[in-house]
Amino acid sequence: MTNPESAHLDVAQRLDAARAKAAVLADALPYITEFAGKVVVIKYGGNALAGTEGLDPLELFCTDVVLMRAVGMLPVVVHGGGPQISDLMRRLGKEPEFVDGRRVTDAETVDIVRMALVGKVNREIVAALNRHGSWAVGLSGEDAGLIRVDQRDPRLGFVGDVRSIDPTIVERILAEDLIPVIATVGVDDAGQAYNINADTVAGAIAVALDAEKLVYLTDVAGVFERWPDESSLVSRIDADGLDRLVAAGAFTEGMIPKIESCVSAVRNGVRRAHILDGRLPHALLLEFFTREGIGTMVTP
Repeated sequence: MTNPESAHLDVAQRLDAARAKAAVLADALPYITEFAGKVVVIKYGGNALAGTEGLDPLELFCTDVVLMRAVGMLPVVVHGGGPQISDLMRRLGKEPEFVDGRRVTDAETVDIVRMALVGKVNREIVAALNRHGSWAVGLSGEDAGLIRVDQRDPRLGFVGDVRSIDPTIVERILAEDLIPVIATVGVDDAGQAYNINADTVAGAIAVALDAEKLVYLTDVAGVFERWPDESSLVSRIDADGLDRLVAAGAFTEGMIPKIESCVSAVRNGVRRAHILDGRLPHALLLEFFTREGIGTMVTP
């Protein structure tokens, strides 16, 4: 026989939980309204969500992105895949080689880059997004002349610097209420494929799309004045402040392309850039739809 007091307590607990959820939704409403119809470029890094213990990091990321699209935002996902490239190279008997932190990319390696980024990582992200409905379309910088490049350094082989972005194909996908997922392979004028830094590409695409926000999901909590002192996390900083931290040597080699891309983006029309700890469950939702936010926000 059910105890009336126990049943009453159970109903009260469910009611409290429902009220808490309703309060979260109500708090999110101003932000949903503010960002409806706005382009948000999200750089998904190979190490971004690696530390989400006991949960599927890709599934969490895709849930956030689909929810953002469902409430009217226009997310664009840009991804690299350095660990996946290195893994595939070793499986094919080729040892990765780097010069000044950049991958040496000969003709054989550029084919491996395309296989890893376009054939594997891109398809995995697209498939994970589409488990929530018919949302995502995968493409690379080779498609419709999206990313044109110049060779960065002959010592590196087929490694490119972004020369120009033609956002037409991305804009057409967005106009169809879909989510573009972009692998960072570009081409030169002869159609030769090049490996490109995904952080740099994300910033360039954000500028070309006149994005409201550029977001980097990474494996640190944000920008630190004195890395790794966690008390020195900077919640908000402008482009000049980032320039000063770069000059002071505050960043590791892996963070510098992100920082430089943030600075360039906000100085060229992107309203805000964010560096977030992608290992936190629902990092994107915490940043966009809560008053407190997380990580570091960069302003012009």
